[in-house]
Amino acid sequence: MSTLDELRRRHANAEAGGGAERRERQHKEGKLSARERIHLLLDEGSFEELDKLVRHRCRDFGMEQQVIDGDGFITGYGRIHGRLAYVFAQDFTVFGGSLSETNAQKICKLMDMAMKNGAPVIGLNDSGGARIQEGVVSLAGYTDIFLRNTLASGVVPQISAIMGPCAGGAVYSPAITDFVFMVRKTSYMFVTGPDVIKTVTHEDVSKEDLGGATTHNATSGVAHFEAADDADCCARIRELFDYLPSNNADPAPVKSCSDPATRADTALDAIVPAESNQPYDMKEVICRVVDDGEFLEVHEAYAANIVVGFARMDGRTVGVVANNPAVLAGCLDINSSLKGARFVRFCDAFGIPILTFEDVPGFLPGTAQEWGGIIKHGAKLLYAYAEATVPKVTVITRKAYGGAYCVMGSKHLRTDVNFAWPTAEIAVMGAEGAVNVLYRREITDDEARAAKIAGYKERFANPFIAAERGYIDDVIEPRETRARVIGALRMLRNKVDTMPRKKHGNIPL
Repeated sequence: MSTLDELRRRHANAEAGGGAERRERQHKEGKLSARERIHLLLDEGSFEELDKLVRHRCRDFGMEQQVIDGDGFITGYGRIHGRLAYVFAQDFTVFGGSLSETNAQKICKLMDMAMKNGAPVIGLNDSGGARIQEGVVSLAGYTDIFLRNTLASGVVPQISAIMGPCAGGAVYSPAITDFVFMVRKTSYMFVTGPDVIKTVTHEDVSKEDLGGATTHNATSGVAHFEAADDADCCARIRELFDYLPSNNADPAPVKSCSDPATRADTALDAIVPAESNQPYDMKEVICRVVDDGEFLEVHEAYAANIVVGFARMDGRTVGVVANNPAVLAGCLDINSSLKGARFVRFCDAFGIPILTFEDVPGFLPGTAQEWGGIIKHGAKLLYAYAEATVPKVTVITRKAYGGAYCVMGSKHLRTDVNFAWPTAEIAVMGAEGAVNVLYRREITDDEARAAKIAGYKERFANPFIAAERGYIDDVIEPRETRARVIGALRMLRNKVDTMPRKKHGNIPL
């Protein structure tokens, strides 16, 4: 056999993976093969594979008789919307996608290259975990990857797609990355599986309930997006990718925009109910303000009392953070604080301006919140806003009470431009609570209480005192919100702000 024939044989061996029968088994389970996923994810014809001919080095347990070129991991680079991206995919048809010493080295090489060249890394995970036959060298391989995840954090965006099993130590690499996608009914993540849990704690739980896509999107918050199938997952990664910069030194891609910057929307003038205890949908406010009404929500199913996601203003990416009065009256709690803090820090790390819509009556009361550490968790959101040096614009639509006012991008946290609608209520607390504290010895009947409440509302439940002190830069008509926010972001485009010299701060984890 000639050298050229041998080359072709090895390439064919790598492309065959575990063989047609195992690929067909993947298809019957509703899963695509690793190569099919890559070709859906990347621009057509753009994939360039690296380390295709790598082989494992294990000689125990008969492994020397089971050698497949590529060793079950496909690594390389390509384009998404014409922009460079590095990709690795675990092939479950080869040793169950298990991690070996050699394919861990393939991933580390890819991540090192991504950091040097300033391009995102996307991992398509479908693995049974560590390759047991290789013992500690497989564990070392995982840890080498964890180190790269940590070093790359805040340097290049990292995206993980869970498209099959992800268990044990394998879950920590996705957990360090910026965004986690999961596929409904075919993917799961957990540190210990149902069998171990039943043995140790006697709890009987299915894989889906323990660590399925819905569980991690809605209950744990480990995942950010839930896809219907593999094709939907790849399409949604491409959608997210289009909002993100390639690295922490480059701007996000700018899109041409036909939505006028000066567009006014009169519907916003009446969107806040007359009664301050009535809910409304903050997502409608967001969609009426951003370019073409397009908003990519992140963490949609988790802690819905706060809304985070990406949109464009004037053709440029912004990160949106908004209280949602339709859920828990928009109160901040443990989960929403964590969700908001993580998102704000991502935006700050990658130079994405932060647009905040505020309607928050305070922190959620109760023993569960206090005992769960709402103080330190709420402080994470406070810390994230305070340390962020990107352009920050806040719009107060209605309630801004107490400590929650301080946390949600207030002027006092170095927010650059703060607007308020005429419906804004900026105070230490709501009128009824304030009256009960201030006049508890003077009020003798309901009529007197009602009069005091009305007086407090007239005096304090408005944005004008804050505006008089410069804490609000302007009180604007709601219909003007888009034009005023875009004007502020244009003004802030070359903003430079700094933090005191230090190694890093100590966020209250």
